[in-house]
Amino acid sequence: MSNAGLFATVAREYATFRPGYPPDLFAWLARVSPSRKAVWDCGCGSGQASVALAEHFSVVHATDVAPEQIAAAKPHPRVRYSVAPAEHSGLPVHSMDLITVAQALHWFDVTAFYAEVVRVARPGALLAVWNYPRPQFADAELERRFLAFYSDVVGPYWPPERRHIESRYRTLPFPFEEIAAPEFALDLSWNLEQVAGYVSSWSATARYRKTLGADPVPLLRDTLGPAWPAGGARVPVRMAIGLRVGSCGSAGPAPRTS
Repeated sequence: MSNAGLFATVAREYATFRPGYPPDLFAWLARVSPSRKAVWDCGCGSGQASVALAEHFSVVHATDVAPEQIAAAKPHPRVRYSVAPAEHSGLPVHSMDLITVAQALHWFDVTAFYAEVVRVARPGALLAVWNYPRPQFADAELERRFLAFYSDVVGPYWPPERRHIESRYRTLPFPFEEIAAPEFALDLSWNLEQVAGYVSSWSATARYRKTLGADPVPLLRDTLGPAWPAGGARVPVRMAIGLRVGSCGSAGPAPRTS
């Protein structure tokens, strides 16, 4: 299954259950960008980051290789969605103040993508890439049970690229002069059905279904249910953001290929 096909199968779940990102992340990116005219949100999925960026920038060009993701995206008057691969955006030369990639860089041909970043970036433009690894539960027993499901049940069905998420993109080349960034995290309060919905959007879940012809999400409910607080309560869940930001405009360094 291709990367586009992988997420096409979970586009509805992705749009419904994937969390957003910390609002202070987008406010910070707006402050450090050379201008607030135009952003390219590459690998936008169903537009979680795109819509948040539109609160700070005049126009957001949001692209994804999967038409199903674009079809499921939330409309916004300042977001222009289109289907395009990361390596060939179709955007004009030197037109973007900021290029962002949320939870998608590990799917790209990064060498070709970085060349496209340099092509579309204005002088002084920034590239910001980020991800969040798995959710972590404050409750120790829920954390233990969730980790067992993550590692042992769907673990074998994660694609090899998952290692880059776990390393917070430190295992991928990033050939730009990095700038220091604050620490950001998502602090959530989820009930069991929200956790199950989020897991239903995973690429590993899609691969499990494709390979075994069964859905692992009921197994997750069975795993977490006995330890979950009564009455459908919400519990604290934290997702740390792995963020890298670098200067990518013509005023900055050209990408290194070695």
